[in-house]
Amino acid sequence: MLMVGLTGGIGAGKSAVSARLAERGAVIIDADRLAREVVEPGTDGLAEIVAAFGPEVLTPEGALDRPALGAKVFGDEAARRTLERIIHPRVRARTAELVKAAPPDAIVVNDVPLLVETGLTPTYHLVIVVTADSEVRTQRLVRDRGMSPAEAAARISAQADDATRRAAADVILPNEDDLAALHARVDALWRDRLIDFERNVRLRTAARKDPELRIVPPDPEWPRAAERLIGRIRHHLGPVVVHHIGSTAVPGLPAKDIIDLMLTVRTLAAADALAERLAAAGFPARAGEWADNARGLSGVTWPKRLHGSADPERPVILHVRVAGSPGWRFALLMRDHLRAVPAARDAYAAAKAELALRFAGRAEYAAAKEPWFDEEARAADDWALATGWQPPES
Repeated sequence: MLMVGLTGGIGAGKSAVSARLAERGAVIIDADRLAREVVEPGTDGLAEIVAAFGPEVLTPEGALDRPALGAKVFGDEAARRTLERIIHPRVRARTAELVKAAPPDAIVVNDVPLLVETGLTPTYHLVIVVTADSEVRTQRLVRDRGMSPAEAAARISAQADDATRRAAADVILPNEDDLAALHARVDALWRDRLIDFERNVRLRTAARKDPELRIVPPDPEWPRAAERLIGRIRHHLGPVVVHHIGSTAVPGLPAKDIIDLMLTVRTLAAADALAERLAAAGFPARAGEWADNARGLSGVTWPKRLHGSADPERPVILHVRVAGSPGWRFALLMRDHLRAVPAARDAYAAAKAELALRFAGRAEYAAAKEPWFDEEARAADDWALATGWQPPES
């Protein structure tokens, strides 16, 4: 099933997005509701809170007095962490139960207010962040929740800032106009991305590649997207070595909007053993035999494994290469050479532009670049010898 994380700052409108996704057919798991459920009267969660914070956090009826508890933990880092140690494991356990009970073709949306703050983003196939200007959020909190402007500002500042939340987002849903506009954005996301994403994850198939060639200007979002993708791979595989490679890893270089990643393995048998876990993470294997040009070294080609992305809106090529192989070394060397030598980067950009005018298809364009890669391999080797470059270990 497709696992989606949904978050947003207080007052941004996350609940409205969650409700709309539920109308479209998503299975919603509301972390706030579960956090209340695990501390209801009679639960061991409530008993542990009373033991930690005292009976004054109970109402006369024996329920949790949330304002009283909030007063104890707000602004007190140690107290907050104590409360989290009580609630979070219980919420995670209940979440796991609900996920297990969902249909195998479900789009499961975990509505988690502090998803970014708790470092949970790599556990999801996709992270949606609902955003709104802080002034708009303050107005909503004053109007809808009865907070004073000062209280609203304090609650907003206690959470992750907008830049941190945006860096964690695969999808940003602005919510500063009317509800109809927000619903239209959610509907488009469901129709154009989530439905196919779920199917691809379930069937272990990569999203279809666009055969047309499109070279776009450098995008500062590429490194952040690569970081999120690498985080997901490591969450599913453990402490593996994954690098952002290719043109999108070189600042200032125009490229196809495709993130190239490289997973380092000791053997191709090890690569094959990881294939199912990569598919579950949203990186299914691409069928066929794949190999790198050895660039004049022994052997015409060097075999590898290739994985794609189940996400129809985020093209990815995941190269799984054996450490020390010619393709593995060249991918790292070329990236570092182009990063370090602006003239080499600019020459590659010029070659891309010239070839893009001559070839409309990606396959023809890729084949036409091979002579340039041969020259780059020689220039990069000279640079490596002059500088003492060695492949990075991690």
